Amino acid sequence: MRLALKVCGMLHNTAEVARLQPDYLGFIFYEKSPRYVSHSHFESLLPESNRIKTTKNVGVFVNASVNFIIKQCKAFNLNIIQLHGEESVAFIKSLTAAIHSDHSLQPLKLWKVFSIKDHFNFDVLKDFEAYVDAFLFDTKGKDKGGNGYTFNWSVLKDYPSTTPIILSGGIGIEHIEELKALLKLKLPITAIDVNSKFEDKPGLKNIELLSRFKEQLKKEQLI
Repeated sequence: MRLALKVCGMLHNTAEVARLQPDYLGFIFYEKSPRYVSHSHFESLLPESNRIKTTKNVGVFVNASVNFIIKQCKAFNLNIIQLHGEESVAFIKSLTAAIHSDHSLQPLKLWKVFSIKDHFNFDVLKDFEAYVDAFLFDTKGKDKGGNGYTFNWSVLKDYPSTTPIILSGGIGIEHIEELKALLKLKLPITAIDVNSKFEDKPGLKNIELLSRFKEQLKKEQLI
């Protein structure tokens, strides 16, 4: 199984990260995040990521309005919307309708985030399955992402769905053996999302560490 690699929380050195050619670059549009992307960052962040056609742009939103999400999708040429708050199925329906009614938007995919610690009721996913392209599982913590530690991955053995999974939450270079063990469960994990374990400060990625991580994933034939 080939995993896609997503590097999230891009802010300061996006061009350098983009040259490593991850499958996805994540931009956070949540004002309370230390990795929040404002309009002043647009020109410095966009050009390099948009030149690398194999890399997709992911916009991360937390309880944002439909209008705000649509605005950022256009400005950032987003390929994927990641909903990281308490968004309901009704909200996702409204968002999808807005996307379909605007022909200037390219086809967009939707990922819905759920946070896990030691337990999770997978029944809550059922109503979302028809409207999202993937579920992203993150670590439950005081912040909306970027908490720096993993959740109990053994919880995922009870995952009942065929909807693709993006694995997130404190993944670092030290977790490769655990990733290999998890993938033996034959879960529909299609991507891993890395962030805080590869930063020198919020939004500033450690390029050397990311490069080493990617090479090790390749060596293990995980990507």
